[in-house]
Amino acid sequence: MVSFSDNTSLSCPNNPSQAPKFANTFTTRIFSDVAGDITIAVDGESFLLHKFPLVSRSGKIRKMVADGKDYNVSKLELVNFPGGPHTFELAMKFCYGMNFEITAANAALLRCAADYLEMSEDYREENLIARTEVYLNDVVVQSLEKCVEVLCTCENLPPIVEELGIINTCVEAIAMNACKEQLVSGLSTLDCNGESTELKTGCMEWWIEDLSVLRIDYYHKVITSMARIGVRPDSIVESLMHYAQISLKSIGKCQIWNPARPNSNSGTTENEQKTIVEALVNLLPTLKSSNVPLSFLFGMLRMAIMVEATVACRLELERRIAFRLEMASLDDLLIPSLRAGDSLFDIDTVHRILVNFLQQIEDEENEDSGGYESDGLASLGHGSLLKVGRLIDSYLAEIAPDPYLSLQKFIAMIETLPDYARVIDDGLYRAIDIYLKAHPMLSDHECKKLCKFIDCQKLSQEATNHAAQNERLPVQMAIKVLYFEQLRLKNASCGSSGDGFLSQKISSGVPSAAMSPRDNYASLRRENRELKLEISRMRVRLSELEKEQVVMKRGMMEKSGNGKTFFTSLSKGIGRIGIFSGPGGGKRRKPRGSEGKSGRSRRYSVS
Repeated sequence: MVSFSDNTSLSCPNNPSQAPKFANTFTTRIFSDVAGDITIAVDGESFLLHKFPLVSRSGKIRKMVADGKDYNVSKLELVNFPGGPHTFELAMKFCYGMNFEITAANAALLRCAADYLEMSEDYREENLIARTEVYLNDVVVQSLEKCVEVLCTCENLPPIVEELGIINTCVEAIAMNACKEQLVSGLSTLDCNGESTELKTGCMEWWIEDLSVLRIDYYHKVITSMARIGVRPDSIVESLMHYAQISLKSIGKCQIWNPARPNSNSGTTENEQKTIVEALVNLLPTLKSSNVPLSFLFGMLRMAIMVEATVACRLELERRIAFRLEMASLDDLLIPSLRAGDSLFDIDTVHRILVNFLQQIEDEENEDSGGYESDGLASLGHGSLLKVGRLIDSYLAEIAPDPYLSLQKFIAMIETLPDYARVIDDGLYRAIDIYLKAHPMLSDHECKKLCKFIDCQKLSQEATNHAAQNERLPVQMAIKVLYFEQLRLKNASCGSSGDGFLSQKISSGVPSAAMSPRDNYASLRRENRELKLEISRMRVRLSELEKEQVVMKRGMMEKSGNGKTFFTSLSKGIGRIGIFSGPGGGKRRKPRGSEGKSGRSRRYSVS
């Protein structure tokens, strides 16, 4: 009477466009030799049927006939029937004993229809409820593809499908089948040596692709069940990335960079995209269990900003990005701002990410304060901080030309990084110089406020030469640069290291007896970090001095006939700086103004 079919397709079934064979008019009969005695209407379509085969299997129809004013009731109406007329036709075929197939495309529909019609074992053995349950539990749960197809059909069914347990059954079956595939692929790679990774990836792609057709609430249930059963976090991340790529592809790049452009999507679609973004972020594995690609996290953050996701969603993405900020690129940080009248880039988001990064470093240092850590770990943490310092300096230089970038936000980004995050201040100087060039209306007070963050002792020779002739800098700043340059040249001529304050810091490293052991250790950690920074600076200075020595030796050899020596050449170089020259000697600096800004040196390009 009823057969089970294993031939199924993955795509969600649509309602058939053809009308049922015996559902068009009142005159249509199943048995041509027996006149129908009851008409049942389902969603506007009428079925001329017979009472006996219906009341023998359907408790609902039996009660409706019995509750009628007389037994000769000839017309009934079924409201909100699950699956519509097509599913009702299949249920009636079952009542009449006609042959049809139960497939993954109609199993959930028939199960809900059987529950609606009360076709249980109380009225007939092997009734429709029992037959659909057997198919779902014995056939569907054995195949991940069939489970996905059944879930797709559940999307258009009433909430009764949740109460019947069909969704939970399919969700658990999908997770279990994926876990089995994981174990099988793991066993099959034991003899594959170097090819194991490629084989493992190939075995996972098929179910990752299948899950992308699910609605987000069902997908959320499936991934949650997978994580609970023990599917690999990396596989879950790969599935999340694929689902995001498929479901969020309608958010175009033109919409991100041009929020004023009218959106062709409806309000419902925007709400769905917001729900998808928040759900995917909620499904991300823990930080320690999986390595989520930074590009995916930044992409999701842009999407979250675009669809106006909740604050908690955006903060979670920012926290995850901050955990590995040293691996980010400049392009990752260039997040466009969608607020009208604001700067071109979202400075606030990057600032929060930077604050989170520094807070995590501080927390790690506090956790390690109970014992002495290895030098390798300390160097690794400081190396990450130096990478982030260079990254932020590049970011500052990139956003500096923005005419809408306020001085307050620019300064906030600069002062968030600690001083020991930069070995040299060339990148910071370049960013500030670009900002001064793009914002010529800044007052002298604002220029001084901005330039105070530049440490003149941490500028390279090239940056120092440029700053000494930079008309955009305040006069006090230029004098300070010239002073330290002259002091460095003097120390170089005397053979000293050029870092006199290093010995002072070393001598101050003796812990105080009045401090607690924990405070002593914290103080030693800070001093150790400062000493490493000074050593890095000295290496940079040494490299510069070696380059200068090569240049000077070459010049001495070329001019040896004139009797010029190393020290006379060096003294004349110092004299040309003219920092203390009177009105008649040296080149006088032009007053700071718009007329003098075009005469800066081109030896240190800041473009």
